Amino acid sequence: MGLIEEISEFLQKGRAKNVKTLVQQALDEGIDPKTILNDGLLSGMMIIGEKFKNNEVFVPEVLVAARAMNAGITILEPELVKVGNEPIGRAVIGTVKGDLHDIGKNLVTMMFKGAGFEIYDVGINVEAETFIQKAEEVNADVIGMSALLTTTMPNMQTVIDMLKKQGLRDKYIVMVGGAPVNESFAKQIGADYYTADAATAAEVAKKAVLEKKGIA
Repeated sequence: MGLIEEISEFLQKGRAKNVKTLVQQALDEGIDPKTILNDGLLSGMMIIGEKFKNNEVFVPEVLVAARAMNAGITILEPELVKVGNEPIGRAVIGTVKGDLHDIGKNLVTMMFKGAGFEIYDVGINVEAETFIQKAEEVNADVIGMSALLTTTMPNMQTVIDMLKKQGLRDKYIVMVGGAPVNESFAKQIGADYYTADAATAAEVAKKAVLEKKGIA
């Protein structure tokens, strides 16, 4: 098994120390940092995402895999900056106002990172203005909103209405998710996409961003 495959394997097992060591070894051997990122770390995370979607692994396994991925990225980051690695897109992700749940949001954040996005996590209980201000500030492609309570779901619409009012609606791909959210609600409030799980959200976002940029 090659070094890159080993990185992917250890990442899937959540072995952060091994991932760090192997990423450093790959860099020392002169392997392109982008190859290490895409074929080692990100491909491992996408495999975990697929397994999570198929109920073959569960939240704890995803969390340890994500931790291992972050450990590898910490080593890689300085090298990626040197070679000018561009993310495929930027996403602002948060849980809407009134809602303090973050497990779903955190999973989506990890899967988006795994798909090659630069992530701006605005946290929980997020005001509508904050989503928009952050998206404008970082020149985001995607605004992702999560809600776990039926009472906070309308706050997703508040963000979309505010985007319309400011003439910014077409600038962003708006995605919504969370246990009580469904396809018909997403359509009703004017969101672009709803997905039932974090792994699908990352796939859909990647496809949508590449299409919008005319790459796909």
